[in-house]
Amino acid sequence: MSIIISSNRPGGGIKWQWPSVHPEGRKFLLISGIITLCLWLLPIWSLFGWLMLGVTIWVGAFFRDPVRITPASGDLIVAPADGLITQIAEVPPPPEIAGPDGLGATPMLRVSIFMSVFDVHINRTPVAGILRKLVYIPGKFVNADLDKASEENERQHFVVERADGVRVGFTQIAGLVARRIMPFVSMGNELVTGQRVGLIRFGSRVDVYLPAGTAPQVLLGQRTLAGETVIARIGTAETIEGVGQ
Repeated sequence: MSIIISSNRPGGGIKWQWPSVHPEGRKFLLISGIITLCLWLLPIWSLFGWLMLGVTIWVGAFFRDPVRITPASGDLIVAPADGLITQIAEVPPPPEIAGPDGLGATPMLRVSIFMSVFDVHINRTPVAGILRKLVYIPGKFVNADLDKASEENERQHFVVERADGVRVGFTQIAGLVARRIMPFVSMGNELVTGQRVGLIRFGSRVDVYLPAGTAPQVLLGQRTLAGETVIARIGTAETIEGVGQ
């Protein structure tokens, strides 16, 4: 695995490159590609064949795994998912990761990021630290954009403890189409900020639970990039405002 180090100092440059397809998606891309090829070789190639070609292109795009440049400042919480910020609310921590060995019992701010089927679905850890909890909960598959999805849908909770003892939790939530949540990490793993930790197939949501005294530095309706967008700065309680334009 290559490590890219960047800065905002003048000089140099970087070229755009096609994102790779994550290994988890290559088998789906291969299957759809073979079906498309068979249709192309048979005399039945028609509108259905063109539709299948479109499906193949979409599968490759869905499982794309672009390189992200993660800010290295130690007090930042970065977005764990690409998508749209649909909710910022004060809620109790999920019971599965509450308590003294988790996020505690005090209500905390939850930032919800909704991923459409067109967003990158590789999820990343918002902070560096030790993965103290990894809890999978089977459940329903209602619209991930609904508030009740946090309590009813299939989901997977993460709690990462930083070197200073601060714990940050986040949750992968399945949606209407999603039927599998896949972790790439295990309890006890030491994670670096922006590291890939999981994947949800297809279309879903990720909730981030901010520690006490920390306000979000993002706004409702804003779009995020996993591993790059700063959603909060630990210990910064000042809120921000914005305007749609």
